[in-house]
Amino acid sequence: MKKSILLDIIFYVALPYFIWNYGKDALGDYYAMLLSTVPGFCYTIYRFAKERQFNIAGLSIVLGLFLSTAINLLSKNAESMLWNQVYLGYGYGVIYLVSIVIRKPLALRFAADFVSLQGYSRETIYPLFSQKNIFAWFQLLTGLFVVSSFFQSSLKAWLIYSNGVDGYGEMLLYMKISGWLFYGFILAGFFFIGSKVTIPNPQKIEE
Repeated sequence: MKKSILLDIIFYVALPYFIWNYGKDALGDYYAMLLSTVPGFCYTIYRFAKERQFNIAGLSIVLGLFLSTAINLLSKNAESMLWNQVYLGYGYGVIYLVSIVIRKPLALRFAADFVSLQGYSRETIYPLFSQKNIFAWFQLLTGLFVVSSFFQSSLKAWLIYSNGVDGYGEMLLYMKISGWLFYGFILAGFFFIGSKVTIPNPQKIEE
């Protein structure tokens, strides 16, 4: 856990800040900012391959990463790049919200992916997670995903308004801290729901 946090700090905060801080004069704001996203991109791909998360949760991370990268590359300048990231964050929030409205909460899908990685069959998992009292908690937890996406995007928008592109270094730190806070709340939510579910006689996935 401590190693994971340290690596997150290195690849998502320290290296991007270093690249931005020492590269913006030589490369310009846009290219320095674009280059600062490379360590996080490579680290995310590495973790995806290492943990072999070939499921909805893992694929959504990688698809989101490539979408974010594509938007960054298509942005005309550093400020547009930041604002496009804000809009993308709101878009994620809308997707989570829609999954609640259509009663297909993504938090339930993510939880099912995690449990299936432990060797349990989805035929056992989904009926248990879809029980009325458990399902309601997954709806609420997905609502926390919505709040997180909207809050993070609004925070970034406020930081852009307040400090402009020059505040990008501090923005990295603020966004990561707030992201960790929401990650902690969401993780606690999954553990809370997990404490209310008992999987009887789990069926192992047949190879």
